[in-house]
Amino acid sequence: MIVRRFVVPVLAASMLVAACRSDPPPPPAPTVNEDSIAQVRADEARAAQEAAAREAAAREAAAREAAEASARARAAAVAAARAILEEMVFFDYDMSEIRDDAAAVLRRKVDVLRASPEVQIRIEGHADERGSTEYNLALGNRRAESVRAFFTGFGMSEARFTIVSYGEEQPLASGSNEESWARNRRGEFVITAGGGAINPPS
Repeated sequence: MIVRRFVVPVLAASMLVAACRSDPPPPPAPTVNEDSIAQVRADEARAAQEAAAREAAAREAAAREAAEASARARAAAVAAARAILEEMVFFDYDMSEIRDDAAAVLRRKVDVLRASPEVQIRIEGHADERGSTEYNLALGNRRAESVRAFFTGFGMSEARFTIVSYGEEQPLASGSNEESWARNRRGEFVITAGGGAINPPS
């Protein structure tokens, strides 16, 4: 009986000690630092603004590059159209009829002239050195007139074209041989108005 009285308190004390040795309570939750949260949010907002600024700058640079490329392409097309208008045509000996190769050149000019209604042209007729001065002046005039008739045949207004003959006075080549004479039997073209309004054909 005495033993039971002693054992029971001992067991109770052991259980109490065991209960005290169980897992410790969890640590308290960390306190929220409002200043830190505000700083994180400010950093995120700044990063978003910087990213948006970089994207806007990239778009502006791409648009600027595209505009510059378009301007360069436009300038090249206008230069090519001007070269077409200024390209010479050539004639056979003692002839003022438009040759097939000259007709192809003139047809390209028609396309540019239609796209550039403000442009006006002076057509200059030339001849080689053979024949008299008077004859070659008349021949150069007939050649220039043939070119103007070609243009007006495509509906171009005659008022856009003036003609002049230089005969043999302004040779392109100085030799007295067929190669030089062939170069000198020509029609030249000078833009007299609308040079700033040249448009490439569409």
